[in-house]
Amino acid sequence: MKQRVSYAQVDAEMSASLPYDAPLVPERANAKSLVAVTLGNGLEIYDFAVYSFFSVIIGHLFFPSSNDYTSLLLAVGTFGVGFVMRPLGSMVLGSYADKHGRKSAMTLILGLMSLGVMMVAFAPTYQQVGIMAPVVLVAGRMLQGFSAGGEVGAATSWLMEAGDKSRRGARVSWQMTSQGGAALFGAAMGAGLSHVLSEQQLYDWGWRIPFIVGLAIMPIGLYIRRQLAETHTVTPTVSAENPTFTLWREHRRALLLGILLVMKGTTTFYIIIYYMPAYMVNTLHMPASTSWWVSLTAAALTLVVPFFGGKLADKLPKRKPILIACALGSFALIWPIFATIMHGAPLGITLALIAVDQILANISSAAFFLLILEAFPKAVRASGMAMVYAIGVTLFGGFAQLIVTWLLKVTGQPMAPAWYLMFCAVVTFGALLAWHERKTFCDE
Repeated sequence: MKQRVSYAQVDAEMSASLPYDAPLVPERANAKSLVAVTLGNGLEIYDFAVYSFFSVIIGHLFFPSSNDYTSLLLAVGTFGVGFVMRPLGSMVLGSYADKHGRKSAMTLILGLMSLGVMMVAFAPTYQQVGIMAPVVLVAGRMLQGFSAGGEVGAATSWLMEAGDKSRRGARVSWQMTSQGGAALFGAAMGAGLSHVLSEQQLYDWGWRIPFIVGLAIMPIGLYIRRQLAETHTVTPTVSAENPTFTLWREHRRALLLGILLVMKGTTTFYIIIYYMPAYMVNTLHMPASTSWWVSLTAAALTLVVPFFGGKLADKLPKRKPILIACALGSFALIWPIFATIMHGAPLGITLALIAVDQILANISSAAFFLLILEAFPKAVRASGMAMVYAIGVTLFGGFAQLIVTWLLKVTGQPMAPAWYLMFCAVVTFGALLAWHERKTFCDE
């Protein structure tokens, strides 16, 4: 009977053979490498932004119906398919990153993501091919979701491992920075096309442009990713068991608590940046031009603030104090944010409150990623990070807008989104208190 080798033992052997403090990536290549590694995560958020912006047009072209609401619902549901595929992608592609290396996995993931975007960008409409149109669209979204499920695990593990451990927070912070930049770029692309093109042009071909732009960027990312240094050398002594099974058997507590730690951050991101404009227009009957300032403010801060959070995480010996302080501050802001919106307070006050909340969320993002990454041995790190993030985002972020919309209808209370965010904050805070910050694996 084959003896099972401990993943911790394997990691210790690998760590002993390589001096960790020596950077694995040449200093002059760091900026280019960081952009390439975070490109996949950024393009995922960019795709979310442009799909949401053109969801009405996509609904009419691929799901024609006598009822406009039905067409929109089906289009939004198709986008949701991508979230459902994330957990599967996290298990398959996260395991691939642990068994075959981060570089190989990131190249494969970006290739799959490119194929998914291509299927969406060039999908024939219902008028052209009938029922095959939504089939191609759904297949493209499924492939995008599957690849996104493994992206964060492989890419964030590489960022943590690729260099001096004293700067890992600054490197990991690029993941959130890419999301802020992508959200801004996606919103600008949608708004710009809507301003320049006529409605007929947008329906005929204009809606495809943002997806084609995203697709055009991917070959550059693929090329650079193929030149990356590998940070995880797989040795023959690693057990043949799938890392997913090892995680459940040996690291179940960290896995489950990690998923709950994602809850508050992902619900805030999807509700504040993507749901807030619709909430302000549909529920509170505010001008659309006013509502978009909320999303733009949040996205801009997500572009800038995470880097400073990463520098802070590098200077402090523990991750939990940053997370606890930011969690308490964010919880205290939830009710005032929605109360000022509902009672018609000056826009500047609302934006200031949202800005402070987003600063807290982004200051803690690097510490959060490091807390999860450092909880898993290197041999199952990509799988652990991928599953925690993908399952958490799917359960809580992917369904956040649906849950809030349902709560608004059932309760009839405009403050329902605040209740939901406060509930998520309490659950995440409880998980944070229960988390045992460990140093067993963090210095590998």
